[in-house]
Amino acid sequence: MPFQLSSAADKGFAGASSYDTHRPSYPDAAVEDLLKKLQVKDLKRARIVDLGAGTGKFTELLAERDEAYQIIAVEPHAEMRKECEGKALKGVKVFEGNAGNMPVESQSVDAVIVAQVFDRQLSSTPFTIQAADPLFSLPLGETSIEFTYRLSPEAIWDRFRSLSQIAVLDGQELAAVRDKVFAAMGAQDIERNSGGELPLHGRSVYAWTSSVPGAPLKNGG
Repeated sequence: MPFQLSSAADKGFAGASSYDTHRPSYPDAAVEDLLKKLQVKDLKRARIVDLGAGTGKFTELLAERDEAYQIIAVEPHAEMRKECEGKALKGVKVFEGNAGNMPVESQSVDAVIVAQVFDRQLSSTPFTIQAADPLFSLPLGETSIEFTYRLSPEAIWDRFRSLSQIAVLDGQELAAVRDKVFAAMGAQDIERNSGGELPLHGRSVYAWTSSVPGAPLKNGG
């Protein structure tokens, strides 16, 4: 079945510039550990596919490393892809595509990384493990790293506002969500620093696996 970007994703990520400005990056420790698990840490000029690269939030972390990775950034959303292209990142080529339509030959890259993806789309990607004809082995491991940022209430709202399910709202619906967010942030039991910033807690969860030897990726997944 041909891939089609959902209307919710198309509309929700239309504000690509705002998304890139306000969405968080990834914890350094998580990035280091993931690259080590994928066996590309310290591997000079390794070829890496950043699938669903979006605006390049993870891509830029790869591009700035000393390994001089050769990065293939694949993104189906036009506005997100344009934002990523505009960064002109070293060693990065940006392509339109998706998990079933990547501009790479089978077994021609050292790693494929999916930093974020709509869970509703996973069932149609080549990463789906099918018992009769698997493309990837079962996950070799999974772990997580917790992190905390301190941001002003307005900055926290800007971050929430960049979430696709909130970005599609407008008018009274958007105002109602904003009121709830600020009411929660105004609770007396929330710790604030001297600058009025609030702690924003998060967790980066990541898993890694390996390809099934001798099982080339097939057209269309």
